[in-house]
This record gives sequence, structure tokens and C-alpha cells, in this order.
Amino acid sequence: MTVVDQITKLIVRLNMQVGDTHPFRQGILQFTYYQNSGAARSSFQGNGRLFGVIAVAFITIVIFYRNKQTSNHRWMDVGLAFLVAGAAGNGVERLLFGKVTDFLQFGSGQGIMNIADLSINVGLLVVFIQQIVLSKLRKKA
Repeated sequence: MTVVDQITKLIVRLNMQVGDTHPFRQGILQFTYYQNSGAARSSFQGNGRLFGVIAVAFITIVIFYRNKQTSNHRWMDVGLAFLVAGAAGNGVERLLFGKVTDFLQFGSGQGIMNIADLSINVGLLVVFIQQIVLSKLRKKA
């Protein structure tokens, strides 16, 4: 996932100018090139490298946590893998450039994201669902 993220960002940087918009599916998806030096939804602008360091710390903590676990929860591992891949994809760009390349704009919303952001969202969803399932299983036991 991290490789796909980096390749798509490179394609955007090589073929678009910041601010360019190219409709792909009218009303569903358009490609809009934006550089985000902050966090989610462009908050905390100008702190890109700091968020890169935070991404490295997050990845380290997740790997450490996972290596300490003795239980085998496959879906938790899947969710954590998506989270780590997303953090790595954006973390690399933040450390190298101090900003990330965003280009996916769904619907007419204001948010613009990238593959790493999608990976993080999928990871959070999978981890959340896994926690609900585990909670219900523990209550039955």
C-alpha cells in the first residue's frame, strides 16, 4: 500500500500543478493537486516534518505493541497493517518534503486526500470493528 501511495503521489507531482483539478467521475471523484504541510483537514499547517517524526514514533509503537501480543487476531493485524502503511506513506513525504501530496477529492466536499489517508481510514475502521467483535466475544465468555 505504501508503494502504491508513493507512486500515485509521484504521478500527480509530475503531471499536475498545485491547484489543478481534473474531473474523473462527475460528482463522484476528481483529482485536485494540493500540498498539505499540516495534519488531517489541513490543520496545524507548517508542521509537516514534526508530523513525519510522529509517524515514525507511531509506527515504532505499533510494531512494538504487535510484537508483545501473544494472541492471534488476524483482523487486528490487518487493521494495524493498513494504519502502518498509511503512516509510512505520509511519513516519508513529511520527512523528505515537509508536506504531503493530496489529490483525491470525493463528491463536492472540501476534503482532499491520498492513498495513505485512505489506508489509515480503512485501518481505523477494521481495528474499530475488531474491537467491537472482541468485546462481544469477551462478554459471552
